[in-house]
Formats: sequence, C-alpha cells, structure tokens
Amino acid sequence: MKKIAILSFLVVLTFGITSCDNNYMNDTYDNVPPVPPTGVQVLNGDNRVDLSWNDNRERDLAGYNVYYSTSYDGKYKLLGTTQNSYYVDNGAANGVLNYYAVTAFDYNNNESELSLDVAYATPRPEGFNQSIFDYNRFPDNSGYSFTTYAAVAFDDSANTDFFFDIYNGTSYIDVYSDTDIQDMGATTDIYDVAFAPESGWSTSKDAVAIEGHTYVIWTWDNHFAKIRVKTITRDRIVFDWAFQLVKGNPQLKVVSGDIHKRAPLKRVPKSR
Repeated sequence: MKKIAILSFLVVLTFGITSCDNNYMNDTYDNVPPVPPTGVQVLNGDNRVDLSWNDNRERDLAGYNVYYSTSYDGKYKLLGTTQNSYYVDNGAANGVLNYYAVTAFDYNNNESELSLDVAYATPRPEGFNQSIFDYNRFPDNSGYSFTTYAAVAFDDSANTDFFFDIYNGTSYIDVYSDTDIQDMGATTDIYDVAFAPESGWSTSKDAVAIEGHTYVIWTWDNHFAKIRVKTITRDRIVFDWAFQLVKGNPQLKVVSGDIHKRAPLKRVPKSR
C-alpha cells in the first residue's frame, strides 16, 4: 500500500509540474504580435510634430513604438516608446520632412509591423498675436516679413510679404504684384487650413480683412504662408501666422490617414 501511495504521489506531482510547465511555456513563448496600429494622424507645428492613432484592443498590449524615416519606404529609426495612443516629437526640425510609423508590442516583446498610414510632416515656424498697423498712418510698422518674423515698413522691398491698409473705412490685406493672396474663409484657428490652394488667387492683389478668416499668401520667393485675423481696430490688425520654410511646399498643416498601397514589407523596424 505504501508503494502505491508513493507511486500515486509521483504521478500527481509529475502531472502538476507538466501542467505548470505547459502554462509557463504558453505564456513565455507567445509569439503572436499585436496588429499594426491604424489611423495615424500628425499635426504640423513649430519645431514639433504631434502624433495620434487609434487604440489597439489586444489584452496583452504593453505599448507602442514610434519610428521616423526620411521616406515612406525607407529605413525607420526608433524615435520613442509610449503606453498612450499619442506622442509628441519635440525634436522635429523646421523645414525637414519626416515620415512617421507606429508599431504595437505586447508583454512578451512581440512587435507588430509598422502602421500603413501615410503620416508625414514638415514642421514650420508659427507665431501668435502679431500686430501691424494701417500703412497710411504708421508706414514703418504696417508690413510683415515671414523671413524675419517681424513687422517691417510696408515699402521694405527686401522683406515685406504683405501689409495692412484701411481705405474708406474698409480694412484690407495687401500684397505686391509678385505675391499672391487668397481668403480661405472663416476658420476656428490657424491650423484649420491644411494646404495652400492651387488656384483662386486674388487678381486685385488684396483681400478684405475679416475677423476669424484665414488667408493664404504665396510669397514672391515661392514660399507659402497663412495668417488668421483675430481682431481689427481702427488702426491695426492682430493675427496668427504660419510659414513653410521649404520652397514650393504647400503643406501648412498635414492631414494624414491615407493608406499606402505599395509594398509595406519594406517598412521593417530597424533593430534596436
């Protein structure tokens, strides 16, 4: 009877160890990665890019890795890691184009493929609450230069991109013959207008200044900018602005979310 008892004990012990080992093996050797994140969006800023994406639903999700590259199908380098579905690239340089992708990883370090959304940004400088004055009364402070980020004289031919004019009680934003302007209509803030238009520029080289409207300006040296009028008084205009440093680049804010149809297998995270 004692031998049987010992044998039964060994069988139970062995079964228990095997069961534990199987459970441990299942947990340890889980090699199924999460699905790639979707809905990656970027917001162009001043020396920064804000990224966001949809939450993954895996129960064992541990976090996300954010990558960047100089081309969509290029080599992606790790930018940072987060447990949230958003990330801020505070190291983005104005005038430099980068593509972004996101992966998800679980507690067993299984990492998904890179997200397929086309997410890219070219950060650009911006400013807020800038004032310039009616050129008829204050000519030396009536123009604005996107190059110097400052108010200038309306007739400073080397720097002036636009100037403010009050004529017969109506406020105007004026540009010169080698520059274009277009009223994009009412907007909530400076970020609402994503791209410069391809046509529809003012033939009179001016636009009526209206509070809450955003205006796109195509400068004489082939840069795009936008201003949003915040307030107008009897002698000045107050506006926010953004200026694209890259010549000919119409990106004033980036709208992402398109899915790239070319070979995603090239987009493999670079080894960390």
